[in-house]
Amino acid sequence: MHENKETPNLRQSSVNSGVAPKYSPSRFSVAPMLDWTDRHCRYFHRQLTGNALLYTEMVTTGAIIHGKGNYLAYSEDEHPVALQLGGSDPAALAQCARLAEQRGYDEINLNVGCPSDRVQNGRFGACLMAEAGLVADAIKAMRDVVSIPVTVKTRIGIDEQDSYEFLTQFVGTVAERGGCDTFIIHARKAWLSGLSPKENREIPPLDYPRVYQLKRDFPHLTLATNGGVKTLEEAKQHLQFLDGVMMGREAYQNPGILARVDRELFGHDAPVAAPVAVVRAMYPYIEAELAKGTYLGHVTRHMLGLFQGIPGARQWRRYLSENAHKPGADVRVLEAALARVADKIPQEA
Repeated sequence: MHENKETPNLRQSSVNSGVAPKYSPSRFSVAPMLDWTDRHCRYFHRQLTGNALLYTEMVTTGAIIHGKGNYLAYSEDEHPVALQLGGSDPAALAQCARLAEQRGYDEINLNVGCPSDRVQNGRFGACLMAEAGLVADAIKAMRDVVSIPVTVKTRIGIDEQDSYEFLTQFVGTVAERGGCDTFIIHARKAWLSGLSPKENREIPPLDYPRVYQLKRDFPHLTLATNGGVKTLEEAKQHLQFLDGVMMGREAYQNPGILARVDRELFGHDAPVAAPVAVVRAMYPYIEAELAKGTYLGHVTRHMLGLFQGIPGARQWRRYLSENAHKPGADVRVLEAALARVADKIPQEA
């Protein structure tokens, strides 16, 4: 076991280091993903990129205000990190935004994009696109009580309300009445009934040109796109027209892609983080979490895709999946898993 109980970050961000960043962290971000981008995932992703903006899973106002868990927990090493809120009551959202700022979050984001039935029943998510005035009031209520950015993540439309005019009216209202100056646009519309959340990520066609047009019509706003982005080359293409790109499932399932983000999208000349070094950089954090009662598998489940495309990746995934949840599992499980892949990486052999 490792004696050093500190949890140094392999990829210190320019925000943490005091160095003036060349680009805003919102230039590239990892999407909020329910059940995926928890605090362990974000800490792991931060070992790969020091500059990308990381988002929490969506947290409802009710959970924060009435829940018994610590729904705002995160590591200081995660900065820059944004809290995504789910809710529609301006007063409750303002209360949660204030708490998040006090806890040190760098941004508050309002979810106006999730199409699930559960979210709709709570009157938040994508259904709020039909209530631009309420969204504007919510944004204003949050902006009135915090000094950090308050942003919106939304779709290009919902159901039959999918015209460009509908989108511009929504954005215009929220920007003018609410004071919101940053929008992340998932470049698909959402069907509020008839499609599952998974189908809503895949079936409605992507329409990036509509998002590009929105930037031309609202040049004073900061606009990023989300949906279907799978490579950094695609991200670079979007950045020719927009201020930012958000990557979701690809960043989670193939996290090694994040190791190139600082160099290719933020202009840093730091070496690309090597995957074996990333795994070992996680050991102090993991040991600290194990001491608190966290199961190893709760952390390592986010690391399964790290060696994607490398010989031995399947054995790495299998060994971790079969052993990380066993009683007493610790970093020795990771070392054993690494033995199945590390010798197949020439630069780290």
